[in-house]
Amino acid sequence: MRLGINLGYWGAGMDGDNLAVAQEADRLGYDVCWAAEAYGSDALTVLAWVAAQTESIDVGSAIMQIPARQPAMTAMTAATLDTLSGGRFRLGLGVSGPQVSEGWYGVRFDKPLARTREYVEIVRRAMSRERLTHEGAHWTLPLPGGPGKPLKLTVHPRREHIPLYIAAIGPKNLEQTGEIADGALLIFPSAAHLEETALRHLRAGREKAGLTMDGFDVCPTVPLAVGEDVNALADTFRPYTALYVGGMGSREQNFYNRLARRMGYEKEAAEIQDRYLSGDKAGAAAAVPHRLIDDTTLLGSVERIADRMRAYAEAGVTTLTLAPAGFTLEERITALRAGTEALERAGLAD
Repeated sequence: MRLGINLGYWGAGMDGDNLAVAQEADRLGYDVCWAAEAYGSDALTVLAWVAAQTESIDVGSAIMQIPARQPAMTAMTAATLDTLSGGRFRLGLGVSGPQVSEGWYGVRFDKPLARTREYVEIVRRAMSRERLTHEGAHWTLPLPGGPGKPLKLTVHPRREHIPLYIAAIGPKNLEQTGEIADGALLIFPSAAHLEETALRHLRAGREKAGLTMDGFDVCPTVPLAVGEDVNALADTFRPYTALYVGGMGSREQNFYNRLARRMGYEKEAAEIQDRYLSGDKAGAAAAVPHRLIDDTTLLGSVERIADRMRAYAEAGVTTLTLAPAGFTLEERITALRAGTEALERAGLAD
């Protein structure tokens, strides 16, 4: 199993440290550094900044939001970053959510699966340097009846195939991801529930495409905190978990709440959401079960973290992306180093 690191959102108060964290991950041999975007910092500027100041670690978007860019522009950006980084770019895509898609980008959050499939088809065709034509429900290239003509990418990407990942949570999205992508970006992964909540759907998609799971990258992001008091460490993640399960999206469309329910937290997920949407964020955080936090994070001593890493590897994870917690750069670097030590103790290092 390989290790990655997720820097999260630039502008969250730790910008000056993020580059140092990425550089330390590069030195330690981490496989990939991911950056996120929502409606603040964009992922690609951050990744270009990191790639220019690291040596061997891959850089990946987790995610580039589909409603934010035309697919041809995404292909241009991916080809450019892959060339500038010396073949180290990974393209992670996702539809975001209805509040961001419609509120920030002015793009209707309709038929997200069909939109994603078309988007991936166009991006792949553009990056392969074929003349770009497409007739679909969401995009038609070139536009009919005008001066447009089929064009092809003028940049030659460093690699013939840039790895393409999709952020997926729901069963149908997971199945389609297995069918059309090279990897899946997962969140709130529990090793004990990974087969039922994700892998069986990914496998079904691979089988639909006549493929196996060989070479497919199962890549969940897991917060990491090192220390002896597991309960205290878990409590620091209560607001984070409550935000996603309770407040990310609307009552009708909260993908993370549905995931918690599929993991067996039906009653708890409902209470967290009720409290959060009523404005009681502290109550929502208090309602998060300790087990839910502990199952979806890496907490405790290096040895305990190593045991959890073995469980993730046995469940089918191929790249475990860590989000090292800490209020200072020193704490985050310590967590990062603990990650590599735990991987070695687990017997999973290359």
